Amino acid sequence: MNIIIVGCGKVGQTLIEQLNVEGNLVTVIDRDAEKISSIVHRFDVMGIVGNGATHAVLDEAGIDRADLLIAVTGSDEYNLLCCLLAKKNPKIHTIARVKSPDYSNETTYFKEQLGLAMIVNQEFLAAEEISRVLRFPSALKIDTFAGGRVELMQFRLPRANILAGMSVKNVMAEYHSDILFCSVEREEGAFIAKGDFIFRPNDIISIIATPKNATEFFRKIQYKTNAVKNVMIVGGGEMTHYLCNLLTKTGISVKVIEKNKERCEEICTTWPGVTVIHADATDQIILMEEGLASAGALVALTDLDEENILLSLFAKRES
Repeated sequence: MNIIIVGCGKVGQTLIEQLNVEGNLVTVIDRDAEKISSIVHRFDVMGIVGNGATHAVLDEAGIDRADLLIAVTGSDEYNLLCCLLAKKNPKIHTIARVKSPDYSNETTYFKEQLGLAMIVNQEFLAAEEISRVLRFPSALKIDTFAGGRVELMQFRLPRANILAGMSVKNVMAEYHSDILFCSVEREEGAFIAKGDFIFRPNDIISIIATPKNATEFFRKIQYKTNAVKNVMIVGGGEMTHYLCNLLTKTGISVKVIEKNKERCEEICTTWPGVTVIHADATDQIILMEEGLASAGALVALTDLDEENILLSLFAKRES
């Protein structure tokens, strides 16, 4: 496949590496000549230094022959413009990275009006994954379908749980839960959970249900999900906005610590129920004063990976 990638940041470089390994013909565009030079030396790709939102640069990249254009720069507007200009080739498919919460409700419109094949929002996807972990830390695995409306959940059955010794049909008759048992894994192999299948302690059970129905089911069988009640978030970027929305809907109390005053005011305005602290969370005294020891979880979402790692290690030590 002939693919054009606009943007050579972390996301772009990951895509370039993967697509190149798969044998695709890849052309990369970026305004930073050093990034292009580095990538061209590391991978078997063609690099172009320039503005990917201009006809001249897209023509040089071979837009008329391309099958796919992926725009993953740090600017949502720039990515959308690149995809829009790429449609001069009516056969091309386009994918744009759009991360801003301002556009979170506009994805359907963009796809329909701009002819986008896909919109990628890794900040929202990461926030969804974090919220699932906080809502059900005991789960071994959670996969989502239908835009998050349905989940495939995998959990281990404790020895003392009331499901042990019951059959699938007895569980459904007893608890009237709107869930679907899929499969069960145990030492001797994997099994389809048919009506007469009997659960045993330590079984790894997979079910399909909506988040609401799953929560109700685990409550009925007295399964401890160890759901987090209150969360401390460090950093007030896009991912924090998405996470505040997801967590407040599930009743989890949220406290955000952010050193940028404008971001603090924005979060306060958008989420009145969220506690916002204007401070530098890298100061350990601040974290302790704001209740780190009593927090159910700390989520480090600053712009620096090293900072996030150190904050997480400190929180783990103090928990």
